[in-house]
Amino acid sequence: MRFRALIAATATVIAVTACGSDDGSSNDAATSAASAGDAVGAESSRLVSPVDAAALIDDPPDDLVVLDVRTPEEFAEGHLADAEMLDFYRADFAEQVAELDRDVPYVVYCRSGNRSGQTIALMEELGFADVTDVDGGIVAWSNAELPVVVP
Repeated sequence: MRFRALIAATATVIAVTACGSDDGSSNDAATSAASAGDAVGAESSRLVSPVDAAALIDDPPDDLVVLDVRTPEEFAEGHLADAEMLDFYRADFAEQVAELDRDVPYVVYCRSGNRSGQTIALMEELGFADVTDVDGGIVAWSNAELPVVVP
């Protein structure tokens, strides 16, 4: 029952923020979700610079998953090497996140950090053990002149 309530709450946050931009600015729903995540799992997640994220990816812990939460169109324009895409705007996004392995480490990114921050908050609520958010998303990654795969 608690899981269904969490899914409903997450769907509400996504619905409220889906019409917003991904310019890195925060809104009340996203801030509330992030605050709730901080209270629950502050030890399990961290926000790191693109350079620090690149170092983690270059020398990864076992089973590291690089998770891109942008749209398929954004992913096709360029993404981090070996990234898996999970579209934040899909109606079943929360259910897809809930199906991921909670015991492996994740590096999560989007375009600028808005969607990945909300994803991290959801992952904390779901009890993921080790999640890292790339500060500034792929925009900051590219600005740091780090490699991007362009198909």
